[in-house]
Amino acid sequence: MKLLEDLSAIHSPTGEEFRMKEFILNYVQENSIRWKVRPEVISEGILDGLILKFGQPRTAIFAHIDTIGFTCRYENQLVPIGSPDVENGIPLTGKDAFGEIECKLVVDGEGRLFHDFPRSIQRGTTLVFKRNLQISNEFIQSPYMDNRLGIYNALKVAETLENGVIAFSTHEEHGGGSVPKILNLLQNTTPIRSALISDITWVTDGVGHGKGVVISMRDQNVPRRKFVDQIIEEAEKSQITYQVEVEGSGSSDGREIHISQWPINWCFIGAPEDNVHSPYEKVHIDDLQSMIDLYCHLMKVL
Repeated sequence: MKLLEDLSAIHSPTGEEFRMKEFILNYVQENSIRWKVRPEVISEGILDGLILKFGQPRTAIFAHIDTIGFTCRYENQLVPIGSPDVENGIPLTGKDAFGEIECKLVVDGEGRLFHDFPRSIQRGTTLVFKRNLQISNEFIQSPYMDNRLGIYNALKVAETLENGVIAFSTHEEHGGGSVPKILNLLQNTTPIRSALISDITWVTDGVGHGKGVVISMRDQNVPRRKFVDQIIEEAEKSQITYQVEVEGSGSSDGREIHISQWPINWCFIGAPEDNVHSPYEKVHIDDLQSMIDLYCHLMKVL
């Protein structure tokens, strides 16, 4: 879990993904010599996004590298990045030109957000939930399992991947934006025919901890049923533990693929978590392992 510990320590709210990009670039350089195939790295022309190309790709894994957070405004005010779960007293961290910042979130009676740091924080500085990674025999609990675990999954799959693309996208938490740029580059140079969204979903009344990775049949968007059925069939064949999700809200990088000009099948596949977008996001270790196992299988057969 050393990789997950390192990922959880990186400050990369939407708009500041460059730190995570730099970490992944260094990680690939140091570790890919031991992978089955050493990938071609594409890091230019897609801002803070990143592409790893293995062999002759047919399918791409998409994992977003940004998190939710807060932007410092005026008079101790905070503006949310994405949709963080907020309550009084949550510890926040960040850094500006005057030094490290540790403070607490303040929510007033009208729902406005503030920090309680004793000095002014430079305008535009971003704050995130304070790191508090806890790993037991059953669960991982930490801020930003969405989408640190999606990145972790992609990098674990990379160890044995022979043919495929891993695309690390940006701005997912605040409305998307980089996936079309990545798709244009891929489809004009290394066309793919399908995409798997390596992200984290929710524990709900129909999806529980310890019951396997979640294959999403739909969220706010509806993927092509024939492709989703193919994935479910492969999960059955592989005997990897899985569960099926049907939701009417929520979105992901799948939306960007769905509305693009390119005819690409896509499906969201991820472990479920409790306490979404809070400092206490919680994922069962067995569900994470089944996520990795299913991705490894699908990247061989799709």
